[in-house]
Amino acid sequence: MQQFAFSDSLNRLPQQFFAQLVQKVNKLTDEGHDVINLGQGNPDLSTPNYIVEELKVAAENPDHHKYSPFRGQPFLKQAIADFYKQTYDVDIDPASEVAVLFGAKTGLVEISQCLLNPGDLALLPDPGYPDYLSGIALANARTSMMPLKKENNFLPDYLAIPDDIKNQAKLMFLNYPNNPTSAMASQTFFDDTVKMAKKHRLCVVHDFAYGAIGYDGKKPQSFLQSAGAKDIGVEMYTLSKTYNMAGWRVGFAVGNASVIESLNLIQDHLYVSLFGAIQQAAQKALLSDQRDVTHLVETYERRRNALINSLHAIGWRVEPPQGTFFAWLPVPEGYTSETFAKCLLQEAHVAVAPGNGFGEAGEGYIRVGLLASEKRLEEAAKRIGKLNLFR
Repeated sequence: MQQFAFSDSLNRLPQQFFAQLVQKVNKLTDEGHDVINLGQGNPDLSTPNYIVEELKVAAENPDHHKYSPFRGQPFLKQAIADFYKQTYDVDIDPASEVAVLFGAKTGLVEISQCLLNPGDLALLPDPGYPDYLSGIALANARTSMMPLKKENNFLPDYLAIPDDIKNQAKLMFLNYPNNPTSAMASQTFFDDTVKMAKKHRLCVVHDFAYGAIGYDGKKPQSFLQSAGAKDIGVEMYTLSKTYNMAGWRVGFAVGNASVIESLNLIQDHLYVSLFGAIQQAAQKALLSDQRDVTHLVETYERRRNALINSLHAIGWRVEPPQGTFFAWLPVPEGYTSETFAKCLLQEAHVAVAPGNGFGEAGEGYIRVGLLASEKRLEEAAKRIGKLNLFR
């Protein structure tokens, strides 16, 4: 059989980090082991019933059996604008400031191809979501990493970035509440971000995937709540986490009209928008009573408390996450992120994500998902405790 060579673009793509993790877990599971998989970010709870019922009704509408408008249904764009007004008191023009996405991941990969030419520079958080790198690789652009350090509350230190790097950069990715560190950002930080971006004429992309998930009564801040944010950037949101709709692949970008137009333009050539019935169900999710979202956050907070209390009980002194459904935990002395994650998987049958998979600055940590019941999280801590690593 003829073997055809991959394009240079495909060969530049980084290795898919989570695919390797899945293979390791599946191998142990196939061998009959009970693996507690806390290594991925796939929500474990079901989509609320009222959203599912809306899809069933919408699927019977013959209008949705035709091609959707290339750039999304106007009713969904209006719902997105209404959601931002109600939730964040941010005004969004549904016609020019909304791009419907096939999940936020799609937009986060596409944006580099929209705005970067070969050799252009992008600023990336380290540690950060691995797929930011994928879009940059496809665009054949360059990266400069912004270390997220504990002493700076896992926020980038803009003063530590040389001016020549900030002047070269065309694009900067941010993500709060943060995956993987679970850190939150304040309006002051976003205000400073707007000032810096305007001064150095760079575009900010804020990944707001965990925008609904903040703990201890703290509501996550939208980047667009800072004055002037729409002048220099966009925010990307997904229904995957807020409504447990990961498999539905519904996301959107809001903000700067020129950036939104670039996303719409590239998608004109790639897709014919989402199935109309899914867009109708997404409208229902955004505009309905948000009590289910409140209950979801309460569920994650109970899981967080169960995990952290159980880890404290075995002597592992860790700090509770502020947001997201992850915990960012320091590894014990004598281990790297990789060796500790391997130890937990092989010896305790607990799967976690090694921190260095999110960037060099993630070394010394592991990421643990709150995507299992309180009982399973407590069991995971007990298994780890039996290894006697924290006495």
